[in-house]
Amino acid sequence: MLDLDSAKNWMQGLVGIERLDEGPLQVGSQWKETRKMFGKEASEHFEVIELEEPEKIVLRCDGTKGTMGKGELVFTYIISSSDDYTDITLSGEVKGLTGLSKLFGKMMAGTFKKASAKDLDALKSYLEK
Repeated sequence: MLDLDSAKNWMQGLVGIERLDEGPLQVGSQWKETRKMFGKEASEHFEVIELEEPEKIVLRCDGTKGTMGKGELVFTYIISSSDDYTDITLSGEVKGLTGLSKLFGKMMAGTFKKASAKDLDALKSYLEK
């Protein structure tokens, strides 16, 4: 999950990732991620805001710096392992939307949840190969 170069092997609709810094991912690392969604390219700005390797990764998507144009998304990945398997739990939070964008965000929540589940399934398939 911390290897952005491998994302092209599993992330659906990925057009590209542009690192905005160098070196291994750490708190403060940033990148621009471009995906094709609903037939159009959309780019968003991501930053690692918390990292407790290998148990927790928290990413912030600053909507003001990307295609969304407003708001903030926070993705928290909790990773737990046992002898036989690894479990990844993803939770997301949307902040800073108002008016019509807030209403539209609520309407799109189901679609977003399905897309996130597909990403996790694709990551699982990639890791199991």
